[in-house]
Amino acid sequence: MNWKDKVILVTGGTGSFGKAFAKIMLDEFQPAKVIVFSRDELKQHEMRVAGFDHPNLRYFIGDVRDLERLKRAMQSVDIVVHAAALKQVPACEYNPMEAVKTNILGSSNVVDAALDTGVKKVLALSTDKAVNPVNLYGATKLAAEKLVVQSNAYAGKYETRLSCVRYGNVVGSRGSVVPVFLRQKATNGKLTITDERMTRFWLSLEQGVRFVIKNIENMQGGEVFVPKIPSMKVVDLAKAMAPDADLEIIGIRPGEKLHEMLISRDESRTTIELDDMFVVQPAEAFWFGGRWKEKGKPVSDGFRYSSAENPEWLDVDQIREIVEPFEITFAQGKLTL
Repeated sequence: MNWKDKVILVTGGTGSFGKAFAKIMLDEFQPAKVIVFSRDELKQHEMRVAGFDHPNLRYFIGDVRDLERLKRAMQSVDIVVHAAALKQVPACEYNPMEAVKTNILGSSNVVDAALDTGVKKVLALSTDKAVNPVNLYGATKLAAEKLVVQSNAYAGKYETRLSCVRYGNVVGSRGSVVPVFLRQKATNGKLTITDERMTRFWLSLEQGVRFVIKNIENMQGGEVFVPKIPSMKVVDLAKAMAPDADLEIIGIRPGEKLHEMLISRDESRTTIELDDMFVVQPAEAFWFGGRWKEKGKPVSDGFRYSSAENPEWLDVDQIREIVEPFEITFAQGKLTL
């Protein structure tokens, strides 16, 4: 893909992902324009003051709940990366209709606006919590995934292609437990853990961004791309960050799982394994996604990709190496993810 003539819009562009995506895009790929679409003028101002003031960067105030505003923002846009969402599990549990309005109806608006304005590619960010969801956040992201994938049914009339990426927890992002542990360590030296058995998938923010960029280039439409990433035990994370701290077990929060899953057994029937990722092809494979079978191999019947059964794990030393930059940034008072 020749990125230099592409105009890219990122919904939720002032978040952790949006900022990292904009930086890598502008530094390395030099697209014609990157549009940051978000609803918070203060975050856009703070992002600009923090150095995101490139001549090819634009800021657009708007909410994914507003279809007409999305249509205006997507005029002459080639690629949309849909990252806007309500992501905090407890917040979604206690404000269910707000989660539905942003994560489901907002995703529907993104799809409709992209179709109506002639956007060529839409890649939406999903989460491991969308697989066999037990909380409202996961359920809304599952619905958003289905909306994006099934909207390829309009391909006969439109040229737009739509796909998703699905990955686990991003190290140090605003929704991560890392900032929580850093604050607890600094205030009382005691870390709270919901359950000692808990495991999670983990990847860095840069890994997530580069995975998105790679699959914008590779997508045909209808796929869900899942990276191969390691698991870690939350107890090991606590030990890595504060080896001498007391651990307080407080019990699982509403809507929380012991282990996360990135691919379910039911999805294994259409999943292809490659060296560095899995591709969940659309059930309606006659749409676009057939060539993935030539690039990889089908997973075994009944396969599932769970954080508890993952063959790749991070130990305490590896986790310590990953979180050390966040500890330094926090100590300097600059942790603003």
